[in-house]
Amino acid sequence: MKISIRNLVIFALVSLGGGFLGMVLDRLNPPEDPMQGLGVLFWLVSPLAGNLLLRALGGDGWQDFGLKPNFKEGWIWYLAALLIVPLVVLITMGLGTLFGAISLAGFAKLGFSAFLPLVAAAFSGAMVKNIFEEFAWRGYLTPRFEAINLHPFLNSMLTGIIWAGWHIPYYLYFLDRSVLEAHTSLNLSAFILLAFVQLPFQALAYGELRLLSESLWPVWLLHNVANAISLPLLSVGFVTLKPGLGGVFLSPGTEGIVHALLMGLFGLGLYFFRKQK
Repeated sequence: MKISIRNLVIFALVSLGGGFLGMVLDRLNPPEDPMQGLGVLFWLVSPLAGNLLLRALGGDGWQDFGLKPNFKEGWIWYLAALLIVPLVVLITMGLGTLFGAISLAGFAKLGFSAFLPLVAAAFSGAMVKNIFEEFAWRGYLTPRFEAINLHPFLNSMLTGIIWAGWHIPYYLYFLDRSVLEAHTSLNLSAFILLAFVQLPFQALAYGELRLLSESLWPVWLLHNVANAISLPLLSVGFVTLKPGLGGVFLSPGTEGIVHALLMGLFGLGLYFFRKQK
């Protein structure tokens, strides 16, 4: 137990510090684009590197890493990974339109046929990036918190908080500010604080899917789908957020508050299903 807690603390420190060290690397050797420099690579790789080193050298072992696909026994969880986010986005878009918080004029202008290739391109781009993310958060934090018998809700809360903290250097430095402004009307400080509220709800859905499937691959797929839909939806302008808090609450992207709450509801349903099993 003591070794597991020690390793979890080490993992959290490595994950939270990696991005800031990456920022220092870029200060010493400034890249033309922060998203193409050595710093962002260090930020992205550090959580997975911490996972692998702690499993190989820190005594955690590989039993609960989750590399086995379990597709034959767990195909239903792959189907869930494909459907959860589209359902959440459709519900949120419906509510956002109903309450006048978003505009769907972009779909009328650009056409739905233009949206699908962008989703496919974003999915392809997310596939590698999300190996580094999911093999860290659900490849280490979720199963290792489970191993010390932490309650699933507390598991999700702590995983979500560390997940949000890891994003801070990304929002502060690596991400182009124009991309962020397309996804939220909040200032940077408020957006970062909100991430610490939203991501624990999303972590519940990801974590329960990971524990039910006993595999990393369904949550990797879920994360790919989330990025593939959210990024072109707002960045390209298919959906436009109206000024005010309505757009913050009812944004169909992963940054929306209602989006996060709905993901939490799906996670709660998966939790009760797992407990009944």
